[in-house]
Amino acid sequence: MGQFPSGAYIWGVEDGTHNCIGTTFLPFSTKKGNEPLETWLLRLLEPKIHFRFFEATTENNGTRLVVLEIGRAFRHPVRFHGEEYVRVGQVKKPLKDVPDRERDLWRILDWTPFEDLLAAEHLGDDEVVRLLDAPAYFDLLEQPLPATRRGILECLSSDYLIRPCSAGGWEVTNLGAILFAKRLADFPGLQRKAVRVIQYRGKGRIETLKEQAGIRGYASGFEGLISFVNGLLPSNEVIGQALRRTLPMFPELAVRELIVNALIHQDFFVTGAGPMVEIFEDRIEITNPGEPLVDTQRFVDTPPRSRNEKVASMMRRFRICEERGSGIDKVVSQVELFQLPAPLFERPEGSTKAVLFSHKPLSAMDRADRVRACYLHACLCYVTSRAMTNTSVRKRFGIAERNAAVASRLLSEAVEAGLIVVKDPTAGTRSRTYLPYWAGSPPAGQGVA
Repeated sequence: MGQFPSGAYIWGVEDGTHNCIGTTFLPFSTKKGNEPLETWLLRLLEPKIHFRFFEATTENNGTRLVVLEIGRAFRHPVRFHGEEYVRVGQVKKPLKDVPDRERDLWRILDWTPFEDLLAAEHLGDDEVVRLLDAPAYFDLLEQPLPATRRGILECLSSDYLIRPCSAGGWEVTNLGAILFAKRLADFPGLQRKAVRVIQYRGKGRIETLKEQAGIRGYASGFEGLISFVNGLLPSNEVIGQALRRTLPMFPELAVRELIVNALIHQDFFVTGAGPMVEIFEDRIEITNPGEPLVDTQRFVDTPPRSRNEKVASMMRRFRICEERGSGIDKVVSQVELFQLPAPLFERPEGSTKAVLFSHKPLSAMDRADRVRACYLHACLCYVTSRAMTNTSVRKRFGIAERNAAVASRLLSEAVEAGLIVVKDPTAGTRSRTYLPYWAGSPPAGQGVA
């Protein structure tokens, strides 16, 4: 049996007496129809929880036993062939036939956040230190490593990274494992939550140049992840009067903020998926499981709502992420400083995606690019108490003063799209200021996209 939170079903033990009588059950050669047993079971389970068979023999007389280790349920009860079951005494019943048990079960599952669930249990002191990167924890807190192992474990316990196990030893919480695992693969329930980084040739996904999945926990491995991603990002050489400089194609601060957002705000209960960074010739896409809890058009002004408050809090304590609500502001600000096309925030089914684009001249931007850039510029101006004007738009796009009419056309497009509004329609054209649509009342008849 493993050390991870699970239940077990055992063949070869007599009911009542618990005597070991042995079994002829062969789980690895048994089939259902033409399918191996394990494949058949996995296909009929929803969600796909972790399970595995073990074969063992007793020490005294070599009696053969088979053990099925079954991972615990999370978020909602597990269905088998579309049906949910619960054991009542010695009887297995459909869960819907026992409404009081069903209510209790849903209440437990709904009230338990991901961070508080267990990644491993019943561990000795040595096993905890082997699985978790305790030195990284103290480095991030800028504190000295305690002189004794007991001191280390007490500090980890004070932050709920581990906790005492009722059966003896320690339990590692998901919070501790996802942030400080030396190897996420050591925790079967978290292995798929490792960050995948993929670099492609060109603008499509036809040819992969490099692919790597993260090994360590998010906090202990974050700087290594960022260094790896930055090493893959394309760059441009800029020749000055006497010096040649290599500049990254994408603002490093913006990339960092979007990656940490993907880690913090993902839905950990989505099985079989984790955060992903995809690097193309002309863009970088950062995707995480789970649709956003905040409207994508309000990312700049609305404080984020996180499903994982304890993960977010710890990452802020380690100064890995920004204070609440300022991360996307910095992304948009950096993009404007580099005069790049505006970032794109999307919500594909079941996930959240942020896209940064490489440099593109204004003449090559389509209407959607231009309108999105004007809207995000309006949002950034609003949250930083600045006025969005023709002048600020010219600065945003690098438009010469003599071409002020170009900026006026950009503003008109965004107004027509319903994403920005004129603050005071009675003001003269040259002195007008603009607001994002949610900060002001659009003129009668003007829609909001």
